Amino acid sequence: MPSRLLSVIALLCVASALHAQPEAPARFQIYGGYSYLSNSLNGVTGSHHSLDGFDASIAFLPWHSLRFKIDTAAYIGSNLGAPQHPIYILAGGQFSHRFGRETAFVEGLAGTGGANQTWAANGATGEKASFASLLGGGLDTRLTEHLAFRVEGGYQYSYFYLIQPSTFVPYLIPGLPRNFGRLSSGLVWEF
Repeated sequence: MPSRLLSVIALLCVASALHAQPEAPARFQIYGGYSYLSNSLNGVTGSHHSLDGFDASIAFLPWHSLRFKIDTAAYIGSNLGAPQHPIYILAGGQFSHRFGRETAFVEGLAGTGGANQTWAANGATGEKASFASLLGGGLDTRLTEHLAFRVEGGYQYSYFYLIQPSTFVPYLIPGLPRNFGRLSSGLVWEF
């Protein structure tokens, strides 16, 4: 009898110890969803128009809660008689902390932005490439074992200059936006 009781106690201790172990983080995260950019590329004072689009990213194998992340966001809209089609490709780090069903994260990304050549007011010529960076964070809420809902936001910096038609020299007009707010929400698949 005492040996059976001792076996049951040992089994309960082992089971509770295994259950108390933290769940291993997913190796990869693939995200896709809707994205909102606070202003258009030519949104000078008095003519601010937001842009809608999509955001997609992949985050790789974590190392001490830090992941390498590649993010792509594309937008569409128009302002001041010109079509707006910016796309941003960024890469950097994402640090996350899990508590319960939620995972909070912060990220710092840098890369490049691209746009159609006629994004300036009334279809004037503008630069097609720009440096871009994003500082932000968000929250993932687990829906199933491998699926979560994500809400994220941040501060995005990028600049696109106008081009003088006769000399092809870039120039900046006062009020041309460089600072943007970015929000997105969608689903994360973890595996």
